Amino acid sequence: MIRTLIADDEPLITAGIRTVLESAGDIEVVAVAADGREAVRAAHRHRVDVALLDIAMPVLDGLAAAAELAGPRVVLLTAFGDEDNVRRAVRQGVAGFVLKTCAPDELIRAVRAAHAGHAYLSPAVARQVLDLAAPGAGEHGRERERDAADRLAALTAREADVLALVAQGLSNAEVARHVHMTEASVKTYVSRILAKLNCANRVQAALLLRDAQSSG
Repeated sequence: MIRTLIADDEPLITAGIRTVLESAGDIEVVAVAADGREAVRAAHRHRVDVALLDIAMPVLDGLAAAAELAGPRVVLLTAFGDEDNVRRAVRQGVAGFVLKTCAPDELIRAVRAAHAGHAYLSPAVARQVLDLAAPGAGEHGRERERDAADRLAALTAREADVLALVAQGLSNAEVARHVHMTEASVKTYVSRILAKLNCANRVQAALLLRDAQSSG
């Protein structure tokens, strides 16, 4: 069972998420919290595997709470228009982002992906993140583009193909269908790509690809 924590200051949302997750059969909600500080204490007390945190919470927000959680994988609940928080979360290397309005099966996929050690980015959030990450003007932006292109040059053609699909927000299973590999092979490829690019997760790799494409 995947031991999960839900942290949100709106009880109705917490109850709804709990119902969705526990319907999956392999996810157990072992704790709930109404603010970030309470979430940190509960995660440590209950030995949580995955913490599902609302970004906007009182006392301690989701990002600040995520920074204090060394053990659990963190999936953040976000909303459109949350640009600054999404930027911070990408830099922090959280395991995933899902919209509060996402479909139930997407929420379940995000928790399972985080537990398996993958990053999950809701396709809707992926588009938002990539739009936010458009390279800036000036020399700093050009330096970032050149650095991204240099790092991506280390990838083989096959690795580049896999990364392009990952950057679209596809899961390992979906990538496998596109490139006619097994899901296990795709998982190996993704791990190799992240290591070569020195990226913490799929989100950071997607942003690196965006920078490199802007330099072309």
